Amino acid sequence: MPHSQSSAPRGRVRLARGASPWLLPTVATAAVSLARSRRSGRWAAVAVPTTALAAGMLWFFRDPEREIAQGRVISPADGVVQSIMPWKDGRTRVAIFMSPLNVHVNRAPLAGTVTSVEHIPGGFVPAFNKESENNERVVWHFDTELGDIEMVQIAGAVARRIVPYVPQGTKVEQGERIGLIRFGSRVDVYLPEGVEAAVEVGQATTAGVTRLDRD
Repeated sequence: MPHSQSSAPRGRVRLARGASPWLLPTVATAAVSLARSRRSGRWAAVAVPTTALAAGMLWFFRDPEREIAQGRVISPADGVVQSIMPWKDGRTRVAIFMSPLNVHVNRAPLAGTVTSVEHIPGGFVPAFNKESENNERVVWHFDTELGDIEMVQIAGAVARRIVPYVPQGTKVEQGERIGLIRFGSRVDVYLPEGVEAAVEVGQATTAGVTRLDRD
């Protein structure tokens, strides 16, 4: 399946879908406070933090175009590899921690059909904490050329909302945008049995670019 994302202009940045509920009120407040600061010192004091917050929101919700890499399994998230764990069923879990400074739009690790998108309620402890295994999450399953591939978006202490972009039954291309996690969080990918991880703990990853599997 071809990579439609690869033809996009490199360096182009847009805002993530699902950002509006957070971004619009923040930017509107900053705009009003800046306009009124010209007449009032009190509003000037308000304008500084609101403008800084709006700028931070714009940075957080950035969604840059990517030249999608070649490989069987590519990273669905920007972040740092937190752990690589063998699973009882023969699969290998690659956990990627996303800080608030990372791009938080997640991408499909393989081309295929979304067979399941399941929201599971839970807690909101920091995503780097072991107890985050019980956090709020969205569990994805993809029917791919490697069989069933599971990916899990996990909410963190600040990330309280996971926004899937595509529903069950959707055919996706490798590297296609599939969802957003608002603020710091974690994404897990389960490599199928017989597929070895090509990344190491502590390694930085880029969604749609970093290859997770080894030939």
